[in-house]
Parts: sequence; C-alpha cells; structure tokens
Amino acid sequence: MTIIRRRFLQLASAAAALPAVSRLAHAETYPARPVHIVVPVPPGGALDITARLIGNWLSQHMGQSFIVDNRPGGGTNIGVEVVAHANADGYTLLLMPQSVTINPGLYKSLPFNFIRDVIPISMIVQFPLVMEVSTAVPAKTVPEFIAYAKANPGKVNMASGGVGSPSHVVGELFQQTTGIKMEHVPYHGGAPALAAMMANQVQVMFSPLPESIASIKAGKVRALAVTSVKRAAELPDTPAVAETVPGFEAVSWNGIGAPKKTPADIVAKLNKEINTALADPAIKTRLTQLGGTPSPLSTPAFEQFIVSETKKWGDVVHKAGITVQ
Repeated sequence: MTIIRRRFLQLASAAAALPAVSRLAHAETYPARPVHIVVPVPPGGALDITARLIGNWLSQHMGQSFIVDNRPGGGTNIGVEVVAHANADGYTLLLMPQSVTINPGLYKSLPFNFIRDVIPISMIVQFPLVMEVSTAVPAKTVPEFIAYAKANPGKVNMASGGVGSPSHVVGELFQQTTGIKMEHVPYHGGAPALAAMMANQVQVMFSPLPESIASIKAGKVRALAVTSVKRAAELPDTPAVAETVPGFEAVSWNGIGAPKKTPADIVAKLNKEINTALADPAIKTRLTQLGGTPSPLSTPAFEQFIVSETKKWGDVVHKAGITVQ
C-alpha cells in the first residue's frame, strides 16, 4: 500500500467518524443555556404543577434552568403552536396535555399538525378521571346510574369544563358505550363545573382526579368509578368503570414534547433524564399525591400512544358531532 493511499484511507476513516463524534459532543454539552417549557394552560392546575415539578428536577440535574412559560388560550392550541413552530434545538419544549389528541378532531383548521410537527419525548404521568355525581342523585354505583339515566331521559345533565374538554369527550365515550343519553352542560373550566355539581345544578361529571379528589373526600360529591382500567391508589374503594363496562378506559395524561426535527441525541438525553426523574421517590410521591401514576415511556412508545389516542378521540368526537370554531 502506498503512503498516499494509506493516508487517504486514514483521512476517510476519520471523516466517517466525525458525525458520531459530533453527535456525542452535542449531547454532552446540552443544555448550554436555559430551556423553556411551554405550558399551554394558566398557572395553578395539575398540568402546571407537573411542569414545575419536572422542570425543577431537570434544573437540578442538568446544570441549566428549565423555565416554565405559561401560554394559555385557544383550548391549549396557542401554546402548542408556539412549540410546533419553534427552533428545533431542544431549548423550547412543550408540556403536552391530553388535548393534543382531542383537538385535531374538534377544530376544522389548525395552524399546525401535531403528529407531523411535534415529537413526543416522554410521558410523565397519567391521571384517571372520576365519574362523580351530585349527592342528590340516588345512584351509588355505575349500574344504578345507567338505570337511573335510562329511566329519566333528558333529565340527567352532564357538566364539563368546556366543549371538547377531556371531561366532555370522556362523558361522550361513556354515553356511546352504554347507550344512555345525557344533556351536556359546558362550563368555563373544571372548577365552576364542579361547583355547579356540588350545588346540585347538574347531576354528573367526569372530572380529572386532581381537580376533584378533595371534594370527594369531603363528601361534597359522590365518586362512582374511575375511568382507568385499574382502581386509583388515592381511591382504592372506588371501582373502575371497566368493572361494569368491559374495555372502558380513558385517562388524562401529560408529557414532554419538542419541535419535530429536534436532534435525536437531545431527544434521547431528555427521555433518559425524565424517566430517571420519574424513578425518584420524591417525584413519585408527589405525583401520586396529585392522584396520578408516574408513566415513563420510550419515545417510540409515546409516539405510538399519541397516534392511537388521536384516532380514538377523533372517532368519539365525530360520532358525537362535536365541533369547535
């Protein structure tokens, strides 16, 4: 082998190794400046609390600040759009709510396509919803409620936190799977809907567990069932809807996402760190206290979950004829 040929092969080998070395260095240095976590709802709710909990952990363990940036409005679409159109460099993340899988079926036109424009990095937590009734409703079990609703057509009002909200579409799924018909009464948020039920102005609501657990434990509303497949740790004596309606499952959840073309090494690093956070006893305890179950997933598994949930809720919305302008 000539000296020139040997030198050429050495340079070619070195060049081939450069992309891998570059990616490794990139992952090792990220994050080099503060990272913003866009939260598409106002401060104070379970979504915001989760963002701050995970953001604080990442700040302590990754050497840079992870700053919560609340961008509410548009049924969470405003904050999602910010991230969908942001630079794909790992410095703008999204605290993903369940609505990202509901809204594509609700809105005729969105300025983004979530599955195309955002990569789901890691799920954080799942929350069951609670099927709860006013204390004036005589039903104390799901079968009793179904019988009550069938015996009182047009007289059972179902509250929700708004048209197309998780509490609304889960209630529609319950109607579609049980054959009952309820009158939907939307409110501007879960808190006023819950207040209306405590005042016996409406009869039933499917409420995210963190929003209603205090009212349940105080006896202000009656929990009939949770919408997760298994019973919730915070309500061990409350059955799952699936114990009466086989196969019924509906969970609220949240996770972290980023613009679609975010480098794979950054996505992998964030997934690893978030899943490590979810194994931290302090984080697990806090999420459980909120009524949730820490739910680490790989990025591919989370992507598959998003696709499946988008189809599921799209079908429910279409069958129920729900639209939002």
